[in-house]
Amino acid sequence: MAEYVIETPKGKWEVVCGLEIHCQIISKSKIYSGASTEFGADPNEHVSFVDAGMPGMLPTLNEECVHQAVKTGIGLRAKINKYSNFARKNYFYADLPQGYQITQFAYPIVGEGEVLIDLADGSEKSIGIERMHIEQDAGKSIHDIDPKKSFIDLNRAGVGLMEIVTKPDFRAPEEAGAFLKKLRSILRYLGTCNGNMDEGSMRCDASISVRPLGSSKLRARAEVKNVNSVKFVMQAIESEAKRQVALYEAGETMPQQTRHFDPSTGGTKFLRLKEFSDDYRYFPEPDLAPLMLSDEYIQSVKDEIPELPDEKKERFVKEMGLTPYDAIVICENKETAAFFEKAAAGHDAKKVANWLMGDFFAMLNEKKLELKDSPVSAENLGRLVELVSQNVINGKTAKDVFAIMAETGENPEKIVEEKGLKQVTDTSAIEAVIDEVLASAPENVAAYKGGKQGLFGWFVGQVMKASKGKANPVIVNQMLKDKLG
Repeated sequence: MAEYVIETPKGKWEVVCGLEIHCQIISKSKIYSGASTEFGADPNEHVSFVDAGMPGMLPTLNEECVHQAVKTGIGLRAKINKYSNFARKNYFYADLPQGYQITQFAYPIVGEGEVLIDLADGSEKSIGIERMHIEQDAGKSIHDIDPKKSFIDLNRAGVGLMEIVTKPDFRAPEEAGAFLKKLRSILRYLGTCNGNMDEGSMRCDASISVRPLGSSKLRARAEVKNVNSVKFVMQAIESEAKRQVALYEAGETMPQQTRHFDPSTGGTKFLRLKEFSDDYRYFPEPDLAPLMLSDEYIQSVKDEIPELPDEKKERFVKEMGLTPYDAIVICENKETAAFFEKAAAGHDAKKVANWLMGDFFAMLNEKKLELKDSPVSAENLGRLVELVSQNVINGKTAKDVFAIMAETGENPEKIVEEKGLKQVTDTSAIEAVIDEVLASAPENVAAYKGGKQGLFGWFVGQVMKASKGKANPVIVNQMLKDKLG
């Protein structure tokens, strides 16, 4: 992609950014207790004594959360550490009843990995993964119910989290946006996190700094916390980088700090000075033994890994003839990719992709439907493409048939048969229509033969109109050329 540079009258600046993404683990119960993780319950309905920080309550590690973390690490092409352990991270939030978070610090479950992102210019870039560890989530503080009180909901407290930490490899807001989309896609393919940022099950912290273009020195960074959409992450990086540039060019310094992104202004606001690891007073968690994973266990999880977006994209390009762009769009969503494969089975995959990304997506948007609720099935979309390929109907008629399918859900063959929409390929019948059109417009025939070549399209239109759109347009074009000389 084009280089992203903040340019001012005083010079050029480069953005340096890394991300920390907190992903809620898909499991029926929380990471250290048996309380439910179901979303949308009434406040404080899914809270165990462990989650509430009651004295004497001991955590028990959820094996499913470990399994999901290992699966995610493999999906990130990362090293799975056979030894990891747990630590207490001490800080005081109103919605963290224990006064500490059980997390991993020095020995995380997942080490270095990488994610390939697809950029707008068609290129790829590798983003390094520094580590991934598992921990418990905090509860939720609610400040907008009462003007003088804050309310606490502990339903989320203790839900398992995967914290994915990238290397500072981002040099543009668009790269961060592309990474979050790819990461969300991988997690959904794996089934380890639903990636719903609007529900808080995937939240992003962006660590942002700037430096003069060409410099290799890292400067103090601002961490923008808990951004809950891809769009807002991109806006936060851009606005915060410009704020820092303005500070430096004014001769000021910037302390390491934590900030909040305000969607209403598009800017960031100061929250507090950034803590360092010493401030959290980490120490080994005394109530949980170290986690030891065998080679056999790790291999058994690897055997479960499905075909992921990058591999699927490559297959769609090589084996099914899709363009890289088409494959990226279709493979971003697991359900869309499955729908496409079902629709393309036995048919022209490229033509199916064109219909899917064109009329089909437009229909879903217009009707405000999810893919699973589509009135047009994958099989029927493939059948419609086949009818066009076999010259049973032409492209224009196919759009009319598709509109009926979108309303009725019927298969295209039935619609074509009942409506009498089969394409006319009988040359004698088409010739009769052409002769009639030419006989009715001698002036235009003379004008065309006199040099007005633009009238050819008019003749084609008249023939198609006279045949009610059923004439094969390829045959019509060829026969008109022959008759008009």
